[in-house]
Amino acid sequence: MIAIACDHSALDMKKVIIELLDQMGLPYHDYGTYTADSCDYPVFAARAAGAVARGECEKGILICGTGIGMSIAANKVDGIRCALCSEPYSAKLTRMHNDSNVLALGARVIGPELARMIAQTWLETPFEGGRHQRRVDLLTALEKGEKME
Repeated sequence: MIAIACDHSALDMKKVIIELLDQMGLPYHDYGTYTADSCDYPVFAARAAGAVARGECEKGILICGTGIGMSIAANKVDGIRCALCSEPYSAKLTRMHNDSNVLALGARVIGPELARMIAQTWLETPFEGGRHQRRVDLLTALEKGEKME
């Protein structure tokens, strides 16, 4: 299950990503927003990222104007490793090396076809593990307030 959410600026791009999820045969839960009325992106980021953190969804995709606000908000949720990506190469590497579990996209930064490419790459790329698992474990320790020395 993929959690998806957006703010008012990204409704059209959310529809593009939902279409991609349907084409890929991936189930999803839409955490809003559902209208073009001005809204507060942290609310929707928290809903979707929280579902990922609780294990209700395997991964999440968040979309706002730049993707920055959504990524910052999502990364405040324990257990979330959200990556803002504007091209497929970073999407691939953040899955391979960082085991990112949430992808952020900027609807005012990239077009719909590039967004599809980024999301598909991110969704299809597995985590490599190995030496990268040690680093992900360090990120988790940092999140829990452990010292890095």
